[in-house]
Amino acid sequence: MSNYTSTRREFMRVAGLGAAGLTLSGAAKTDARPSDLRELLVYVGTYTSGRSEGIYLYRLDLKSGALKHAGTTAGVSNPSYLALERRRRLLFAVNELEEFEGRRSGALSAFAIERGTGALRLINQRPTLGGAPCYVTTADSGRFVLVANYSGGSVCVLPVLKDGSLGEAVDLKQDTGPSGVNRERQEAPHAHCIVLDRADRFAYSCDLGTDKIMSYRFDPRTGKLTPNSQPFVETKPGAGPRHFVFHPGGRLAYVLNELDSTVTAYAYDAAHGTLKEVQTASVLPTDFKGANTAADIHVAPDGRFLYCSNRGHDSIAAFRLDARTGRLRLFGHTPTGGKTPRNFAIDPSGRFLLVANQNSDSIVTFRLDPQTGALTPTGQTADVPTPVCLKLAAPFA
Repeated sequence: MSNYTSTRREFMRVAGLGAAGLTLSGAAKTDARPSDLRELLVYVGTYTSGRSEGIYLYRLDLKSGALKHAGTTAGVSNPSYLALERRRRLLFAVNELEEFEGRRSGALSAFAIERGTGALRLINQRPTLGGAPCYVTTADSGRFVLVANYSGGSVCVLPVLKDGSLGEAVDLKQDTGPSGVNRERQEAPHAHCIVLDRADRFAYSCDLGTDKIMSYRFDPRTGKLTPNSQPFVETKPGAGPRHFVFHPGGRLAYVLNELDSTVTAYAYDAAHGTLKEVQTASVLPTDFKGANTAADIHVAPDGRFLYCSNRGHDSIAAFRLDARTGRLRLFGHTPTGGKTPRNFAIDPSGRFLLVANQNSDSIVTFRLDPQTGALTPTGQTADVPTPVCLKLAAPFA
């Protein structure tokens, strides 16, 4: 059994949700362009079966890359993946549980973000209608959030009410299909992400268990999902698609495949929401022989580079992108300075890349060269118990 599988199952035994509170320090900042900012807020999602207390907040110094602890939202169980509402007034966290309020389901928590401090105030929680929710994304309108349930093998849509609270789910789509070739990890459907296109017209969900990328039409008025004309795209058997990202140009998309440690480039037709495979490339060095699972994927803000995290090789793989064809060219691997890099994040200005090393309880900051795409350690780290997800936001007054 892989370390990732056993770790996820261990954390799933944790149950129960509590009230959340946060005390912060630090000066407030006003809205500004990314290039004008001096610092960013960094929200850290974690697993709470060990030392972690919930969601951690740090301030990232955009000159040095230093991280300063600003507060902790305690009493929230397994807030493993986070999403910010576009205006940065709300934060949503999945509660990666198998049982919530006496039913077989995980949960989603909604938080209000306090002006100036970035403090979180719990508003409410709702069931996600499936076990072990592991990904959440927000519609651009702010009216809906979409969640992927890993063990439930499903995706659901919840409305966001005028006061920021979550309503009951308005839609649920259950993944189906034959299990993949990996008997240990692909014994059933496992939805691992749900992503909207820039126009909020189409939604895409990677199912690790069935080697499919599900495609839906999304109704921004009702929150309903309906199968697209191309209802799914199949990946290579045993690939285990995990995370999906769009290129900033809008004509390309990339999928990170967890189980075979590859990344696939797709040409994207925004009018019809269809995907056409362009290339699949390994995220590992050719001479690496150990066990590895790929975890996260992001495109640099200028669209010139793509990065993927490796758990096992414990590195960030870097690719140059052809903006016209979408093809990838691997140009290096950077050690993450810790074990099992899960999620990572790039600041909006493209100056820093932060890595959450889950099994060494650390966040490490790297400087990103905008000309070459190279990553250089800043020497700045933060000790955070089992960090899983990083979300960066500009403070607002």
